Amino acid sequence: MIDINFLRQNPEAVRENIRKKFQDHKLPLVDEILALDVKRRELQKEGDECRAKRNSLSAQIGKLMREKQPEAAAKVKEEVVENNDRIAQIEKDSEEISAKLKQAMMSIPNIIADDVPIGRDDRENVERQRFLEPAEKSFEVPYHLEILERLRGIDLDSARRTSGQGFYYLTGDIARLHSAVLTYARDFMIDKGFTYVIPPFMIRSDVVSGVMSFEEMDGMMYKIEGEDLYLIGTSEHSMIGRFMNTVLDAAELPLTLTSYSPCFRKEKGAHGIEERGIYRIHQFEKQEMIVICKPEDSAEWFRKLYSYTVELFVSMQIPVRTLECCSGDLADLKYKSIDVEAWSPRQKKYFEVGSCSNLTDAQARRLGIRYKSEKGNAYAHTLNNTVVAPPRMLIALLENHLNADGSVNIPEVLRKYMGGKDKILPKQ
Repeated sequence: MIDINFLRQNPEAVRENIRKKFQDHKLPLVDEILALDVKRRELQKEGDECRAKRNSLSAQIGKLMREKQPEAAAKVKEEVVENNDRIAQIEKDSEEISAKLKQAMMSIPNIIADDVPIGRDDRENVERQRFLEPAEKSFEVPYHLEILERLRGIDLDSARRTSGQGFYYLTGDIARLHSAVLTYARDFMIDKGFTYVIPPFMIRSDVVSGVMSFEEMDGMMYKIEGEDLYLIGTSEHSMIGRFMNTVLDAAELPLTLTSYSPCFRKEKGAHGIEERGIYRIHQFEKQEMIVICKPEDSAEWFRKLYSYTVELFVSMQIPVRTLECCSGDLADLKYKSIDVEAWSPRQKKYFEVGSCSNLTDAQARRLGIRYKSEKGNAYAHTLNNTVVAPPRMLIALLENHLNADGSVNIPEVLRKYMGGKDKILPKQ
């Protein structure tokens, strides 16, 4: 959510930002917000005047009663009743207008960075940098489900019976490798100075609306029937929500946190053959990184965060590239985003394995996350980034470390988490 003061002073800049995000249907909201804001301030002024008048009338009544003028005092009391009725109506109207104003403001996208490439969707994202040269395979790399099945590492049929499409059982060495990746990612981030956290896996609706737009919420979140609770789509949601309605000490900033959680998402459908298997699923696990910092530090933390993901993948000898998200691919609360994509030897192209976002003060305004500054309480900036999400990480790891005989080499950094194993062998 952007600052109402900024919108008042720069309505055309807000409109232009909406156009850059190709959301022209939201342009009327700017005038609607300005009109509601004027009405709200008019009511506030009138309410202040009515309350001042009430105090004055109360003083008059006291004076008249002391002067033994009960009839005059009774007339003033009638004015007090009328005035109080008006105050009650003003408060009711103000509450309704404030609710409409908040709803409209929460639909306005965050102002994007000046250097964000302008484009309609992810097809117009811009490659920034590559790390490690992809190695040529002397054999055809099978689809990742085939690799997993040859290693006896996955059971989709049983998952379909117990849970339906979009779920899976991981078994044996693959299940162990999945856990190894998460444990390595946790230790990697702790070594970077981040504090490890395991958050709640369900959050209330006021947290959900604070961390994401209405459109995202509807497309992602599973709601618990009969409860004001949602399953988290990423631990970022509950991690940022932890600081809702708090004023942090500036000396404590930045807060650098890394969190583990299962993630639950509705998003799954006909996305093509490459998104069958375990690429896009309803449930997965993830290691995340979160930073809450002062505004002047968020740009540097943004650069650090996605560089950590790159470093992690490179340490496992997986080629990656960074891709800057264009304006139309940015979610409404995001100021700037970089995706990290891993090389797929089978597809001979890169695919997304993580995303880093700077949301500036958009989430902080929605959730009331502030810190004590020299000029008073100020809104903090929030950032998040995927350390690793093993389902997609497993695809990248399996394809890049697959051998011609069907075995998979275990990257050296993971071996201590695999009991010293250096290879997973196919089962006969």
